[in-house]
Amino acid sequence: MPLALILSSHVAGSQVGATAQATALAQFRIDSMVVPTVLYGRHPGWGLPGGAPVPIEVFEGMLDGIEANGLFGLVDLVITGYFATAAQVRAAARVIDAVREAPRQGAATRKAVVIVDPTMGDAGKGLYIPTETADEIITDLIPRADVVACNSWELRKLTGTDARDPVSAMKAARLLGKTTLVSSVHRGAEIGAVLADKKEAWLAAHAKADRSPNGAGDLLTALYAASILEGQTFSYGLARAVGGVAETITAANIWNAPELPIVAMGARIKQTSPTVRIERLA
Repeated sequence: MPLALILSSHVAGSQVGATAQATALAQFRIDSMVVPTVLYGRHPGWGLPGGAPVPIEVFEGMLDGIEANGLFGLVDLVITGYFATAAQVRAAARVIDAVREAPRQGAATRKAVVIVDPTMGDAGKGLYIPTETADEIITDLIPRADVVACNSWELRKLTGTDARDPVSAMKAARLLGKTTLVSSVHRGAEIGAVLADKKEAWLAAHAKADRSPNGAGDLLTALYAASILEGQTFSYGLARAVGGVAETITAANIWNAPELPIVAMGARIKQTSPTVRIERLA
């Protein structure tokens, strides 16, 4: 059974962050160890979230317990997302290094894949974490990533280059020198994601929905992560991930669900969607 280590937010009443990602990965028979960076009652987009950031001593202590049980050597996937403090980011960087250096045990012989979602801001909102925390993500985590999974605003923050449309997103992604998954890419009445590395680049797009609950980017990252562990091609992995997100958003609107209905989607979240158009950019 593949094993993921997720370092991100736990939000009890919203399907976002690590909460959404662990739920989605379970559909692919991927177990998750969640080490929360915050314990919130709801997404801040609803108002005051309740709860609080996880103290660094608690955060590091949970990671120490996982390591002491020999589990770093079994990790196939590391996903980092929302961090409340710069100290948490520095701890995450140390853990990524420790996972990579840990002896691989038994059947767990493949190298762990590290996906960094630099959750720091969005269009219309700007930077919504402390500047010091964002700087640590850029300095400590982006260089350690195998895959960077960001929205177009965050990619612009990382590269200083516009990334709102498919071609500019592809060009900005290649400036990072890493495989990059870019969400919130717009073209006309469509919205989608661009996946690019130095060899190829693809766009998966669909019609914009009237309403999209929080957490779509977190879900996209998890679905694409599953495709990596399965060894899927660039194009199919992107199409299936974007399709799963699009179908889940559509279901939320049909059911008038305030949050992403990830559990209710069941196996449908693993399927491509006829509403998603896939296009090779390079």
